[in-house]
Amino acid sequence: MNQRLPVVLGISGSLRKQSTNTRLLSFIGGMMPEGVVFHMHDDLAALPHFNPDFDHDPAQEDEAVHIWRAQLKAADAIMICTPEYARGVPGSLKNALDWVVSSGEFVGKPTAVISASPHPDGGAIALHSLTLTLTMMSAVIPDEATVSIPFASKIVGADGLVTDAGTLSSLKNLIQVLTRAF
Repeated sequence: MNQRLPVVLGISGSLRKQSTNTRLLSFIGGMMPEGVVFHMHDDLAALPHFNPDFDHDPAQEDEAVHIWRAQLKAADAIMICTPEYARGVPGSLKNALDWVVSSGEFVGKPTAVISASPHPDGGAIALHSLTLTLTMMSAVIPDEATVSIPFASKIVGADGLVTDAGTLSSLKNLIQVLTRAF
């Protein structure tokens, strides 16, 4: 009998092709322990603007919404890495979360949250806001499963590698905490 390997779904809050957050998330995916599958949802831009009139109406459900919900549901844990825009969560990420507020894909789901920013506060306001939203959605955010990374453009190389010892230690700890939660 084949046992299914646990899956961590990575979600970048940025739509930019060369996003520091997306590169960082990809790097973290490569740090996952053996026996854990890391998969990235890479199409937040395909999600239509959230409209409650179309929420949970199979005849109206957009294919991108269906895929988004299916990937969340299939994951054993979620890892979100986001920039901070205008002192908040990027609109594309907030829109994606709006599509699953009432459908429950985050309920009881172990979730890690990372904010990476070129600013000295590391996107702390977006991190706090996103954590509040996910907690309201009943995601399980274990202690030590949130990390704010300041000066991210200096810490994450153009090749996506992270060489800063303190950041690497924080990320390793976050991964351990998250993978112990499922």
